[in-house]
Amino acid sequence: MMGLRLERRLDAPRALVWTMPLLSVVLALLAGALFLRLTGSDPGEVYGMMLRGAFASRYGTTETVVKAIPLMLCGLGVGIAFRMLLWNIGAEGQLYLGAFGATWVCMSFPGWPSYLLLPAMVTAGCLAGGLWALLAALPRAYLKTNEVITTLMLNYVAILWVSYLVHGPWRDPAGLNFPLTPPFVRSAWLPTFSGTRIHVGLIIAVVVAALLSLVLWRTRWGYEVRVIGESARAARYAGMNVERNILLVMFLSGALAGLAGMCEVSGVIHRLQHQVSPGYGYSAIIVAWLGRLNPWAILVVAVLFGALLVGGYAVQLAGIPAAVAYMLQGAILFFVLAGEFFTRYRVRLVIPPRKHAGAAPAGGHGGGS
Repeated sequence: MMGLRLERRLDAPRALVWTMPLLSVVLALLAGALFLRLTGSDPGEVYGMMLRGAFASRYGTTETVVKAIPLMLCGLGVGIAFRMLLWNIGAEGQLYLGAFGATWVCMSFPGWPSYLLLPAMVTAGCLAGGLWALLAALPRAYLKTNEVITTLMLNYVAILWVSYLVHGPWRDPAGLNFPLTPPFVRSAWLPTFSGTRIHVGLIIAVVVAALLSLVLWRTRWGYEVRVIGESARAARYAGMNVERNILLVMFLSGALAGLAGMCEVSGVIHRLQHQVSPGYGYSAIIVAWLGRLNPWAILVVAVLFGALLVGGYAVQLAGIPAAVAYMLQGAILFFVLAGEFFTRYRVRLVIPPRKHAGAAPAGGHGGGS
């Protein structure tokens, strides 16, 4: 009886590895077009509006870059964790904790000059995000708990913690009961470029990508991270300390997401508020996978996802919900995961051999004496 059999690829073709993300995006756009058609919209017109909204004007282009900065930092953070097969789904919560840490420094030392205040906010944001990630890394390293569940649950704790602060003890008395803190002092603002909202966080993200590339491919620690990602058992056999590397990588991953939170409150919002992020931490998971966990590719994909968000806001002018952007993100994630499956496995059609009518039964001997 014919059947299908899955075979794990020993070495996936390089062309397949790099073309699968592109194919996933194309299939997601086709699926999105089908959905838009079923809802009575013209897919070509909607996609055109999104593209023009993201790139056809100076404002749209700069806003695309502004949205891409937290995606870059969070994507780099989850990317290095994924490289060691640590499924850090908690970048969203780590971003919120980073925003909280930076805001605490700003509110505690408002009289400091910029050259002291901004580095202190960066340090606090990274520490807060990194320590938050360690809460999931410690049980993962020593108790073998599932970090997907713990990091996901910690997201809700972090978001509700910030919500409590801006509704309660940190609420701005002059804010007309809106859930936000008082505005930051001017010395706590990240510098911007040429009258736009693009801030120094862009340079920080590029520097971080360069450092990660250097560390991953030119240092012994980077080699250990890659080996543990391939096989933790082999890494242990070679004398590598797997538990210590889990803690280090998760701290670094959380610190980068925390840095993204610091950049958002210091470079864009200039205060802490109920909704710091529209889901940058979750979108960063797709960004990292589409970028094949390559730091430079993650930067490029983050810009495309920034354009998707800005384009989503643009289509609202035509009465189409901005949620179409999130629908496309979900479709891209679906096709990326499906593509990853077929990159790792090969499907083979199994056809059993035909039995010949005159064949002798097994174990029998033809002829007589």
